[in-house]
Amino acid sequence: MKDFVDGTAFNAEQGNRARKLFAAVVLAALDDAIADDKKYGNGPEQIARWARSRDGREVLSCAGIDPNERVVAGLMEFVGKGVRTSVALSREESERRNAAAQQAEAA
Repeated sequence: MKDFVDGTAFNAEQGNRARKLFAAVVLAALDDAIADDKKYGNGPEQIARWARSRDGREVLSCAGIDPNERVVAGLMEFVGKGVRTSVALSREESERRNAAAQQAEAA
């Protein structure tokens, strides 16, 4: 019984590591699309094409993201904003957005 629990815990940990790896691939695809948007102006179309492709759907699924049209629209919106993923995930950017939202509510 103990070996089964250890094996299950190990497999769950491996699954979490794999999910994080695929999530990093999604973030890299977003960064590439943002770079394309700044350079060529077609970033949202690029990320939508990737997310709808067989490989894109597979990567999104492995990252724990349901590859539906709502997700594609969200990815396109994110790329359209032009904020790199490293900046969007930083604490400073989060605090800045929260402060701006609070100022907008107060006005």
